[in-house]
Amino acid sequence: MSYPNYMSPEMGRFEKWALLLREESEEHTLAFVATILFVAVNALIFIWWHHPLYGKNIGPRVYPFVGSLPSAIQHAHRLLDFSVETLRKSPTLTIRYVQSGYTAYSTANVENVEYVLKTKFDNFVKGERMGDVLFDLLGRGIFNADGNLWKLQRKLASHEFSSRSLREFGVECVQKELQNRLVPVLSQFSENGNVVDLQDLLMRFSFDNICQLGFGVDPNCLEPSLPPVKFAEAFDKANECTLLRFRTFPIMLRLYKFFNIGIERGLKESMAVVHNFAQEVIEARRKEFNENHGDIGHARQDLLSRFMLFTDSSNSEVLVQSDLERKCISDLNLDASDAKEKQKASDIFLRDMVISFVLAGRDTTSLGLSWFFYALGHNPHVEAKIYDEIKEQLQLQAQEDDSLPSSRPPGQLFTFEQLKKLHYLHAALHESLRLFPPVPWDSKHAVRDDVLPDGTVILKGERVTFNIYAMARMEANWGPDCNEFKPERWLKDGVFVPESPFKFATFQAGPRICLGKEMALIQMKLVASSLVYCFKFTLLEDPPRTCLSFVFKMLNGFPVIVHKRAVST
Repeated sequence: MSYPNYMSPEMGRFEKWALLLREESEEHTLAFVATILFVAVNALIFIWWHHPLYGKNIGPRVYPFVGSLPSAIQHAHRLLDFSVETLRKSPTLTIRYVQSGYTAYSTANVENVEYVLKTKFDNFVKGERMGDVLFDLLGRGIFNADGNLWKLQRKLASHEFSSRSLREFGVECVQKELQNRLVPVLSQFSENGNVVDLQDLLMRFSFDNICQLGFGVDPNCLEPSLPPVKFAEAFDKANECTLLRFRTFPIMLRLYKFFNIGIERGLKESMAVVHNFAQEVIEARRKEFNENHGDIGHARQDLLSRFMLFTDSSNSEVLVQSDLERKCISDLNLDASDAKEKQKASDIFLRDMVISFVLAGRDTTSLGLSWFFYALGHNPHVEAKIYDEIKEQLQLQAQEDDSLPSSRPPGQLFTFEQLKKLHYLHAALHESLRLFPPVPWDSKHAVRDDVLPDGTVILKGERVTFNIYAMARMEANWGPDCNEFKPERWLKDGVFVPESPFKFATFQAGPRICLGKEMALIQMKLVASSLVYCFKFTLLEDPPRTCLSFVFKMLNGFPVIVHKRAVST
């Protein structure tokens, strides 16, 4: 019998056999361990692949530890369209995904949307995590509040938005901004033939308008030189940093905040600019309020002045009637006995409310109009019908009222009542908002375990997102022509007919339906009718790239060439 060379000749035969047996045993052990590991790993992969919440998950593939992050990264450049494709594969139009350690569901099912926004409204709220992420941007404003605080702010805002005077003030702001700024700037670009970013112009227009409506101040963003506006830039930066919070693991956010680095530092610096601006306006308005002995409401119609009447005077007694509302006032310290404490609490309350409305009113209107003109660029037959409708209504006005001047400023083509007669324009705006919702999705958290109408089980703390962008692209909701831009779907015998707000959820629905919906549509019709009547736009980037944001925004703007129409009224 031969032995390996490494064995010493002096070793006895028994010792050599023992050594060989030990080596063979070690080899068998290693092979056994390797086999067990191989089988275990493959078994885990097999179990993961076939598990209904992982490999066979209805929605993006879910991996251990990282959840759905790989799919989100892979499709980051087209996340909305990816969500459409994924939802279409689900028989219930509902999918499950895991993000930053949180289980969530996305749905394009109309019955689910109605269940979340209306039927079980009290069980689906903004939630603590959403509130914490948005707190630095929105504070405890109406769009980041739940429960009694939300009810109080909603009641106050509803009282103001239902007033005729605020609506008239809003129309007046739009008409002046159109006549004195937007139309002249576009006319200037049409004369020199330069390319203009229409999205940027419309955002400047909306920012001027909402600041006048919200704060009673004019940032003059549409000055001919189109100067940078520090407040607007800080507002955009704060929005961007806040969005990135949702895509960052909580532990990383705590580290960023502790060391004051990254997105947390950017958010802090940006909000300092926003808060300083708001505080300066509030202090100036309060000084004016005191000098006029509380009579500011007769001089100014902006939201800040109206809300200040609530926080700084006995007028609050008209609105605050229930014990819960009084408790909410007490919790906010708006009834503090110390004047300085009460004023400080009032300033924070006013700041948060008005900033919320600036956020809601600026981007939504401007982006809604940007996508409207994008849709017209691809559907010239629709633009022609809108133009003909405008001309027809102007001719009817002239026949009915001989006193009307033959030529009117672009911003004053129609009164509020006359706008109601532009049914085709109204339908085209709704169709654009259907396909290109300014806010493409929204989320709620479950307070208790629940089951959606399609059978999806939602556990306490899990999130439900209703995907407004995807809802518009589901045949089950809008028919086989759901991807077409077709204003006629909103008309019956030439008259506009609204759809269910749970099917057309661009303005939300249920108790949280947008308070500014009607005002926003009036403003959009004023702008759209004036610009369609005066100009034509040639699109230069198609299709536009979009960016991941709270709003549906074109990444590189909306470059167009402006052509002035030869028109007469």
